[in-house]
Amino acid sequence: MNYLIGVDIGGTTIKGGLIKGKDLIRQIVRDTKASEGGETTLNVLKDVIRQLTTVDTTAIGIGVPSVVDSEQGIVYHVQNIRNWDEVHLKSILKKEFDLPVYINNDANCFAMGERIYGLGQDYENFVGITLGTGVGGGIIQKGQLLADANCGSGEFGEMPYLDGKLEEYCGSFFFSKYNSTGYEIMQRVETGDKEATEIMNEYSMHLAVLVKMIVLSVDPQAIIFGGAISKSFHLFEMKMVENLKDFPFPNSIRKLKILRSQLQDIGILGASALCY
Repeated sequence: MNYLIGVDIGGTTIKGGLIKGKDLIRQIVRDTKASEGGETTLNVLKDVIRQLTTVDTTAIGIGVPSVVDSEQGIVYHVQNIRNWDEVHLKSILKKEFDLPVYINNDANCFAMGERIYGLGQDYENFVGITLGTGVGGGIIQKGQLLADANCGSGEFGEMPYLDGKLEEYCGSFFFSKYNSTGYEIMQRVETGDKEATEIMNEYSMHLAVLVKMIVLSVDPQAIIFGGAISKSFHLFEMKMVENLKDFPFPNSIRKLKILRSQLQDIGILGASALCY
């Protein structure tokens, strides 16, 4: 059986895993050394891959929090990693390991991870949305990532909204306006806290706007939420759906499945899914 390597590059850690079939059989986590960046971070990445590589390894997938030229494998302006403004990562790693290398941004990796390993196996057309510090998105059409020009499709969080953009109302910044975190609000809601419940209801309303924009843009079969805030899915799902009742095309909402990812280690799995 073939083995794949998936690597999730973050501003704090680089997480790598060896996947056999659809099972994550080995995992390595290393400090990104983002403040040093440059060759230092690149060497950490190479070391992680080196430790995971076996004689049966057939490909390497890499997820990065940045804009990516997925054809050439060039990453630009990687968030929070010093001197990673333009890294020709694909050519560097192909030369080092003599294996096919696939690179994309982390939101697209999430969507592909769901398509290969998760709930997205049941849908040919869906959108994966990560709710965390920001709001990232990946679009799957006809079972594949949507082919675009600059790796920018699916970034619904950047859409103008109210006095800012959707990300400011659907990511963790929304809760910080109340001097809190999404996790703290969730805990308070579950204890019956009235103020926290009102905050979560407002958040649900903004998420409904996000859903509407997604449906108007690509009209998917399903939307799959992931990321830290999605752990509160059971607290915002009902109110979010209520706020969709005024959608001008009710049949689209009636057919739409809105789900929460069930996958663990989605960063690693999503990166490896690029190899498919």
